[in-house]
Parts: sequence; C-alpha cells; structure tokens
Amino acid sequence: MNLYPFARGLVGAIIKPLYRIEVIGKENIPKEGGVLICSNHIDNLDPPVVGVTSPRHIHFMAKEELFNVPVLGAILPKINAFPVKRGMSDREALRTALKVLKEGNVLGIFPEGTRSRDGKLGKGLTGVGFFALRTDCVVVPCAILGPYKLFGKLRVVYGEPVEMEKFRIEKASPEEVTNKIMDSIRELQEKYQ
Repeated sequence: MNLYPFARGLVGAIIKPLYRIEVIGKENIPKEGGVLICSNHIDNLDPPVVGVTSPRHIHFMAKEELFNVPVLGAILPKINAFPVKRGMSDREALRTALKVLKEGNVLGIFPEGTRSRDGKLGKGLTGVGFFALRTDCVVVPCAILGPYKLFGKLRVVYGEPVEMEKFRIEKASPEEVTNKIMDSIRELQEKYQ
C-alpha cells in the first residue's frame, strides 16, 4: 500500500506553514518522464521539503540505517524510499535508482551524500552523474535556502534542467556531469540567497 499521497498531504500541512516555504521554479519539473532532482542537503527535513514542494511524487534513496528504526523502517518503503548503503558501492540501490528513472518516475537525490554542517555546498558524489548519463532523464537542480527556523522563511528553488545532450554525445565521465550539476545548484544558491 502506497502511503505517499497521504503522507505528502499531512507533512505538507505541517511544515509549509511552520517554515513559510516559498517555492520557485516548480514549472521546471517536467510533467512526465524520468526526472532526476538534485538538491543541496542542509537539514534532515530536506527530503520531506522537496517531497511536498515538487508537483510530482518522488522516490528517495535513504541511508540504510533508517530502515532499521522501529516504525520508520516500515513506513519508508510505503512512501517511495529505498535503502542505500553509504560508503560503499551498493549495486542494489544503483539498480533501483536506474529502474525508477527508466520507468519514467522522479528520483530525488542529494549529491553531497550527507548534510552540510556549515550550509555551504560540498563536493558531489559521482553516482549522480552516473544516473544522469545512464538514462535519458531530465536533470533538475534544486537549492534549499535556509536556515530552517520556525516561522522564518525557507525557499526551495527548482532551476532549469541541466543540458545533458552534449555530455551524453561526448561520453563525458560521471565526475564531469556531477560537477556540472553541482555548479547549477551553486548558481541557484547565489542567485536566490
């Protein structure tokens, strides 16, 4: 049983007014087809915030440890989350992510792999470039502009899709593509901060 629509409505009703979330550019997310949303990561609330501000349902990779937490571990698969082992090559997670994209769904990913302690954008992991190159998905950069402060203002900006055709034709490396995606997120941060 998929709880995503219910959870999205409930979580949105709680966090949107608490953080006065402003959404910019959600029209940049195509209405159909595979989409890879790549966001900076500044808080544990980032996945639900991206989930409630995107016009489409999102599948998220979540660290494997979360699936061992009582109750949460049972809920995560029902809200389109799947586990990833951090710090190693997790073939099962890679296969699942590629399947999500190839089936025309949306995959949300935080290329830094972990939260930024100082709010600055870190280096992206090459997995994001791998997903972008191995599928014909649309890559949409996203910037979450905090800080998360109750009744403050949180801004979520979805940028224009990253032009991938050139990278695919030139058989660019996953690292080159990841760097381009990270530059796109950085540009959104600088423009809307």
